[in-house]
Formats: sequence, C-alpha cells, structure tokens
Amino acid sequence: MSRFHDARFLISVVAPAQFPQDVGAEVAFAGRSNAGKSSAINAIAGRHRLARTSKTPGSTRLVNFFELAPGKRLVDLPGYGYASAPEAERRVWRPLIEGLRARAALKGLFVIVDSRRGVSAADEVLLEWAAPGQRVHVLLSKADKLNRSEAEAALRAAEAALAGRATAQLFSALKGTGVAQAQDTLETWLAQ
Repeated sequence: MSRFHDARFLISVVAPAQFPQDVGAEVAFAGRSNAGKSSAINAIAGRHRLARTSKTPGSTRLVNFFELAPGKRLVDLPGYGYASAPEAERRVWRPLIEGLRARAALKGLFVIVDSRRGVSAADEVLLEWAAPGQRVHVLLSKADKLNRSEAEAALRAAEAALAGRATAQLFSALKGTGVAQAQDTLETWLAQ
C-alpha cells in the first residue's frame, strides 16, 4: 500500500510568481535528463502515473508540484544536461530554479543519478546550487541494470565523489530496490 495514497498533481509553473504559497514542506527532485527522475517519483509516491515518464530525454519542461498530503509537496524539476530544449525555454528555467532555492518550505533535494554513469560534472553543479546546509540525497537509479558487485562499486564511487555533501543509496523503480529507504528519507524531511 502506498504511503502517499492522497498524492496528486497540484500545478505546473512557468514563473516563480505561480509557485504555491511558501508554507508547509516540500522536497525537490532533480536529475540529468533520462536518469529516471519521473520513474523514481512514481515509485516513491506509489503511483504509476503521478509524474509523466518518457523514453525521450527532456520531457519535463516545467516545474511541477505534487501534493502528497496537506502542506507536503514534492517538486519535479526539469532534467538538466539536455541540449535540444529550445534556448528560450532553458532561459526560463533559471529563475524558476533560483526561485525554488529561496523558498522556506524547501526541506531537501533528491538528486537522481544513473548508477551506470555515476556522479557527473552536471550533477556537481547541482550539488553546488543546493543552499548551504541543504539536505541532499542521491538516488543511484537503474541499479537493476548492474550486477551486485557493479552496484556496490557504483555506490562506493558515488559516496567518494559526494565526500559527505550528500547521502546516497542504490535505487531501482523497476525492481523496487531502495524504494522504502527513499520513502523513509522523504517522510522524515517532510515532517520537519
């Protein structure tokens, strides 16, 4: 049974002025295009079609807010590192992302990293973007594509690259690996 049985889409925004009221608690989800961000959101929320998934990179183009419970939101950010988005659209993203960073309701950031690729330079930029002291948790997605020793090596490499700036775990939306652990982290952050 889903821990977030009341999860629902709230709003898509194109400007910070459209953000929901800055009250309650929210956790943002970010990651490179095609890293499995929408699949991770759906698996964690326990809803198959909460966030739209696509095999085509860059399908999340707006900042999407989902309400998990009254006053508790999940924020789906556009994927980064996808060059084919129109330049005008990419210019709109920056104020959106900066506006989100300044919100008092923002309690943490989940970063989705493809476990087969590891922490990239683009991921490092996002880690630097996180406000000082901001909680960051890295989901090493698509872990089902690795054998056990490869998965363990990917986790060790990510933890070394993160150097204490974030926690990390293996995750597979397809196989359910790490879903309960990610839900625990999300619930803890939203409760504070």
